[in-house]
Amino acid sequence: MRFQYNDGGRTAAGFRGDAGDCVTRAIAIATRQDYLTVYHSLNALAKSERTGKSKRGVSSARNGVYKQTIRRYLEGIGWNFTPTMGIGTGCRVHLRDGELPMGRLIVTVSKHECAVINGVIHDTGDPSRGGTRCVYGFWSSGPAAALDP
Repeated sequence: MRFQYNDGGRTAAGFRGDAGDCVTRAIAIATRQDYLTVYHSLNALAKSERTGKSKRGVSSARNGVYKQTIRRYLEGIGWNFTPTMGIGTGCRVHLRDGELPMGRLIVTVSKHECAVINGVIHDTGDPSRGGTRCVYGFWSSGPAAALDP
C-alpha cells in the first residue's frame, strides 16, 4: 500500500514536536475537517468521560483518545464502523493493497489510527509494517461496508 506523508494540518495549526495525536490527525484527514476543530471537539467530548480502574484519566486529542470517545465523535458526524476481525477469527484484513474498500477511511490498527484514502495511507509515518499490519476495523462515511471473507 502506498504511503503519503500528511500531518492533517497539525503544523499549519501551530503545533510542533511529537505527539500521540494519531486519532486527531486521522479524523482531520479523512473527514476534511480543520485539525484545530477536531482537536477542540475531541477535548470537549473528553470532559464528559468517566474514569475508573482501567482509565488513567480522560482522553486527550494530543496524547490519546479512548475508543468510546472516538465512537461518539464519528457516529455524531454520521460515520459508521465496520469491524474486520472478531474474537477468535484471526487477522483477515491487512494494511495492504486490495484489502480495504476505496473511499475515505479511518483505519484502526493496534494502538494506532490512520487515514486511508483510495488505497493510499495518509499519516506521518508508514504504519503498514510492510503489509503485515492487521486491521481491526475501519470507519467510513457511508453505510457500514461489507468485505468479502
